[in-house]
Amino acid sequence: MEDNTERPVLLSGIQPTGRLMIGNYLGAIKNWVAMQKDHDCLFMLVDLHAITVPQDPAELRTRCLDVLAQFIACGVDPVKQTVFAQSHVPAHAELTWILTCTATMGELSRMTQYKDKVQKHAGPASAGLFCYPVLMAADILLYRTDIVPIGDDQRQHLELTRDLAERFNARYGEIFRLPRAHHPSVGARIMSLKDPTRKMDKSSPDPESYIALLDNPDAVARKISRAVTDSDGRVALDPARPGIANLVAIYMAVTGLPSAEVETRFTGKGYAEFKRELTDVLVALLEPIQAHYRTYREDSAGLTTILRRGAGLAGDRAEAMLRQVRQAVGFLDE
Repeated sequence: MEDNTERPVLLSGIQPTGRLMIGNYLGAIKNWVAMQKDHDCLFMLVDLHAITVPQDPAELRTRCLDVLAQFIACGVDPVKQTVFAQSHVPAHAELTWILTCTATMGELSRMTQYKDKVQKHAGPASAGLFCYPVLMAADILLYRTDIVPIGDDQRQHLELTRDLAERFNARYGEIFRLPRAHHPSVGARIMSLKDPTRKMDKSSPDPESYIALLDNPDAVARKISRAVTDSDGRVALDPARPGIANLVAIYMAVTGLPSAEVETRFTGKGYAEFKRELTDVLVALLEPIQAHYRTYREDSAGLTTILRRGAGLAGDRAEAMLRQVRQAVGFLDE
């Protein structure tokens, strides 16, 4: 294990629900892998977040191992970094309660993601769905996190995290470090293939709206060929034309080419040719990930060992922070 004490602490996670998709890879996992060398990284399966809406228990357990295998297949290093399931570290839940007593109803009611998720799910919303931004704050603050890679839709939650940390510190002393956001320049917000005004969502009931990391080449070709564009025919990163702009953003994120070079490359060529080449670069990206995934996923015991090791490392760090918090708020020593 490398000495991580001098490197900035980076924390991020993904819910083990739905199917991981290129939005998760290009907007998050690809950046995790690039930042591993220079950061002390903690990567979570955020299964506590997942149960804010009903989950099938057996499927949730399976999804956790599926997602872990995909993390590793994409390049996350479980030996040099800390990879764990959120529910395996009880300190997350305890700090959430303490911070919930610091948050206000007004703050939580203003969270736009809560409003969006309430609209997506039938039936009454759980109190957990209302309070989960506090759980996110606890995740971050437990590890003295310096950097949190986030998309635009998570800005509000990180602002709440900083507000809660500042309020707690003002009341009890300097306990928490204030985290800062990291926004990837390309691929931070990949949009739906069917409705490019909405973010690509791995939990969408319409699988044609996203490219899953485990989609085969035929599925990738079909989904890209049917992706929404327009009648202009010009390949460009044009915000006024969100369909083609989204596909260009995906192409840029996969190839690393700037928008001007992409537009020059496809000048005078139609959407059909662009979509064929986009399909080719996506298939080339996904094939090695899928091959590695199959190898790792077959070793369930090995994946369980990774999570057990990660929980031990994360738990030690989280408990050290929680001891400071308990003492600060006035709880009795054990």
